[in-house]
Amino acid sequence: MTAEVGERVSDTELVDRFLRNPESFTAVHERYFRDIYRYVAGRLDVQEAEDLAAETFCIAFEDRDRFDPDRGSLRAWLFGIATNLVARHRRAEARRYRALARTVLGSNAVDSHEDRVLTSVSAARMQPALAKALTGLSRGERDVVLLIALAQLSYDEVAQALGISQGTVGSRLSRARKKLHKAIGEENAHG
Repeated sequence: MTAEVGERVSDTELVDRFLRNPESFTAVHERYFRDIYRYVAGRLDVQEAEDLAAETFCIAFEDRDRFDPDRGSLRAWLFGIATNLVARHRRAEARRYRALARTVLGSNAVDSHEDRVLTSVSAARMQPALAKALTGLSRGERDVVLLIALAQLSYDEVAQALGISQGTVGSRLSRARKKLHKAIGEENAHG
């Protein structure tokens, strides 16, 4: 059964199509590129985001025959690939958070989606404290927090994207929240 023009097909149908005809993988790109791009732009800078988002889809295309719908959704699989690519840039990301933490209190400069998200999470005076607190999280904790906060994935989708259980997502998020509250509280006590 083929979809009518303009009808949105399910991810399952998209997978069936691109496994039969690799050219139909463009529909996956059209459906999810924007979401992947926004997530990566929130984690890294805008220039790297375009490259890494594109690389996410190149890898997904190359590995399309290895996608297993029994292990999770197509969306979560793509976010998992993107998260792994971001992990390769972890040192640059950590340097960015340290630089953001050193920004002048009350600065109105908003350069990236990450800056806008951080600004909306707390007042401008909290931005440096939050950025500094994020650097104190483990890689796994930071991945969970940012997949939930920036990509707005559910616990189930985060678990699928990172290849971990929902319980691990919950425990990492709980530990991260405690660390963030403590670090921000200490920063406020000294500020």
